[in-house]
Amino acid sequence: METLRQHIKPGHVYRRSDLEYYSSAIDRHLGMLTKDGSLIKLSQGVYYAPKSSKFGLVPPDDVVLVESFLKDSDFLMVKPNVYNTLGLGLTQLYNTTWVYNHKRKGEFKFNGKSFEFKIKSSFPNQLTKEFLLVDLLNNLDELAEDQNQTIKRIPEKLSSFNNEELMRVAQQYGSGRTKQLLKSIYRNKIQHA
Repeated sequence: METLRQHIKPGHVYRRSDLEYYSSAIDRHLGMLTKDGSLIKLSQGVYYAPKSSKFGLVPPDDVVLVESFLKDSDFLMVKPNVYNTLGLGLTQLYNTTWVYNHKRKGEFKFNGKSFEFKIKSSFPNQLTKEFLLVDLLNNLDELAEDQNQTIKRIPEKLSSFNNEELMRVAQQYGSGRTKQLLKSIYRNKIQHA
């Protein structure tokens, strides 16, 4: 048990499989460490070694949590609330985070937070304004927004985007519907210019 305790560092997230090398009775020891507060069970087989601050226990960082859960750092986290920053009049707030990855799909709750894992063949390393617009259009059916109003507002906001980058991102990450919609918006803008 002491060997296991020595390998647990505050602020880190562990999978059961990461810790089983340091214990001959891993389930019993994890139960004891959870009971004494050294570990917090976040989900089936996922544990957090709490880090303290002067305000109390610090929750685990979402990126570290997802990285540990997936056993992979190749993922992109998107909170649908970030679409509100595009200036398209979106106002809905969502209580979930989408995780684009290559391994898992489904909804999971960790530490009271909701994560929806979506398998995608490709996604960028980081969020850009252009990717957010393409992703918004890809996911428009899943959002509690007026789809027609959202689409109508796009032409007036196109000047705030890097148009070449937007078309490149649409080609790489957009659904067929998204690509067609953006091409149509560009054609109309050029014809009415």
